[in-house]
Amino acid sequence: MVGVREFEVSTRKQEVVAAALPLQEHWLPLSNLDLLLPPVDVGVFFCYKNHSSPSAAEARVGVLKKALAQALVTYYAFSGEVVANSVGEPEILCNNRGVDFVEAFADVELKELNLYNPDESIEGKLVPIKKHGILAVQATELKCGGMVVACTFDHRIADAYSTNMFLVSWAKMANSKSPLTKVPSFRRSLLNPRRPGQIHPSLNDMYVPVTSLPPPPPPPKMEINDHEDHLVSRIYYVTAEQLIKLQALASSNGCKRSKLESFCAFLWKMVAGSETSNDVKTLCKMGIVVDGRSRLADENDLMASYFGNVLSIPFGAKKIQELKEKSLNWVADEVHEFLECAVTKEHFLGLIDWVEAHRPVPGLAKIYCNGSEEGPAFVVSSGQRFPLSKVDFGWGAPVFGSYHFPWGGSSGYVMPMPSPVGNGDWVVYMHMLKGQLEVIEKEAGHVFRPLTFGYLI
Repeated sequence: MVGVREFEVSTRKQEVVAAALPLQEHWLPLSNLDLLLPPVDVGVFFCYKNHSSPSAAEARVGVLKKALAQALVTYYAFSGEVVANSVGEPEILCNNRGVDFVEAFADVELKELNLYNPDESIEGKLVPIKKHGILAVQATELKCGGMVVACTFDHRIADAYSTNMFLVSWAKMANSKSPLTKVPSFRRSLLNPRRPGQIHPSLNDMYVPVTSLPPPPPPPKMEINDHEDHLVSRIYYVTAEQLIKLQALASSNGCKRSKLESFCAFLWKMVAGSETSNDVKTLCKMGIVVDGRSRLADENDLMASYFGNVLSIPFGAKKIQELKEKSLNWVADEVHEFLECAVTKEHFLGLIDWVEAHRPVPGLAKIYCNGSEEGPAFVVSSGQRFPLSKVDFGWGAPVFGSYHFPWGGSSGYVMPMPSPVGNGDWVVYMHMLKGQLEVIEKEAGHVFRPLTFGYLI
């Protein structure tokens, strides 16, 4: 790829940023829906052009730190620590431990970043590795005077919706003197279980207590053989024109499928098509993350500001041969069908009750429990509410941003986000098997185009 090159990142300074006001130490329990998340960290990063002289980088970092300290007053959970309680469940100790903040420098220009291959340019370089606490931040000055601002957070504490709220509030603190319009709510009673609980049988098909899982496989080899398939991260660009075409092909009989349903149906077919197994019984699984806030909202809409995880992951499992042979609209109908069961208030209330019935044994979404002997599995999480244009710390909106989630499980992970250009195009982060991505690029390169800065200008 023209202009892309390797680079090194040097750490200039590391410190801990705590909330600007003193906070009374207290414990904050996780909700039942938080307890469904394994201990994994999620990254997110934003790329900014140079809007001032390179010597102003120190001033920009100062703005970031000061605003972060102010934001942590209301988002105090991010300034605490996760500690096990008496029965072994994780809870948040809100002790204002603070956030590890790293200042760094990369001898590379913004336009030279290999966005297509974030394993090379982002992982372990521009997105921090969280060693302590709940949130870590890194601000990396680039050779051209641009900057990359990145965060890594504990997924058990926040979903993307909650993190997006925090990011916008952090930027507002830096770039506005007006008070926050949305203050986070940590009111766990909004997700209390019912007495008695009511659990629909379908939930046992979607979630499983971890004690029911087979023993974990042996740890992977330290060295990856190029001939062995393994998970890699890539970022693609999908044009609005291609999305409209997929939507038209996925819709039939007067039923217009959403762009997300159409995209997921197409990707499901592509992943199935990458399989060479001759076993007619082998299944390909796809899950789609559903946010339950709008489903659980009441007249006061308190859920709109709720901070935590409010997610469910319904999934479909179809024979690979069937997915290969059937039309796109048939696959889209299957996507729509398995989603329907999880977009209701009753589903989320039942999921809260399901967790309560199994505590303190943690539960896990079955789509994440895919064994190596089974067929392919992946999860799609829509990032269409990714607030890219609002994460402006005072030197302009980012020219690019993305979530980064090489989470280490055996299932793939995909997040489509709106293009920063704002023209209906998508940017798609994909963490999947290298062999699957090679087939997708070969068979659907007209849809999945390797991301370059040329698409963002």
